[in-house]
Amino acid sequence: MKNTARLAALLLALAAPAVSAAEKSSFKYPPSFNGARTEVYKTVGDVKLTLSIFEPASGPKSGRPAIVFFFGGGWSSGSPAQFEQQCRHLAERGMVAITADYRVASRHQVKPVACVADAKSAMRWVRANATRLGIDPRRIAAGGGSAGGHLAAATATLPGLDEPGEDTRVSAVPDAAVLFNPALVLAPMEGLALEGFGTRVPEERLGTKPENLSPAHHVKRGAPPTIIFHGTADTTVPFATAEAFARVMKAAGNRCELVAYDGQPHGFFNFGRQGGKYPETLAATDAFLVSLGWLPAK
Repeated sequence: MKNTARLAALLLALAAPAVSAAEKSSFKYPPSFNGARTEVYKTVGDVKLTLSIFEPASGPKSGRPAIVFFFGGGWSSGSPAQFEQQCRHLAERGMVAITADYRVASRHQVKPVACVADAKSAMRWVRANATRLGIDPRRIAAGGGSAGGHLAAATATLPGLDEPGEDTRVSAVPDAAVLFNPALVLAPMEGLALEGFGTRVPEERLGTKPENLSPAHHVKRGAPPTIIFHGTADTTVPFATAEAFARVMKAAGNRCELVAYDGQPHGFFNFGRQGGKYPETLAATDAFLVSLGWLPAK
């Protein structure tokens, strides 16, 4: 009974948006972006899912690196507007920066397994349209926060879970990952003992077996280089889960940088968060992309 109560508390936390009440007005849905182009990447029934594309104002028009961001909100709510400022900065630096919409429980009555399918569809669409968009198909990153960080990590690690009928000959795997307090462990994991977390998240909640949606359980050699930003005081997605994922990545021979922010809670990376670390995480994101050779050094 005690463990059940702890797990229920965790699920409630994951279902809540990873932003404070004061920030909600900054991340309105549906979003509206000045200077961005919107394209439909997927249609499910009468639902059209879109990507908002921020392009560099100058520089090359082809062969550019790109990044696709997925918003947080516990797979239940949230808005692509969450990553607007990151997109604007990276577009100014020479990337094609994209913020993606996807189905969520509150608007579309779907489970996380459908969110993963949408994320894979978005990545696949960007790569399939790379030439038209002026993007290098071998330099497409996935990014996101909380549940959106889970989706970005899912595209990098999880097999299957594709939208039925989609052309899987086009890879949905990113070439790098930028993750902000992501959910990376959704099932029991050896060496990870956390009260209320790391226990089995119900299949009914996820839409598939927990292991199928748990990035840490599917890491293999050759996973894309990854950077993780995580607050040590995060009570929604404990810091120890990010440590566990980083250990698995490194053990497999993959590059994985875990940047800890002492005393920071969940959602600390968001633009406009009082007492948060948006400028620091943005600068570190920029530096990570420079280290990959995707952006010029400042």
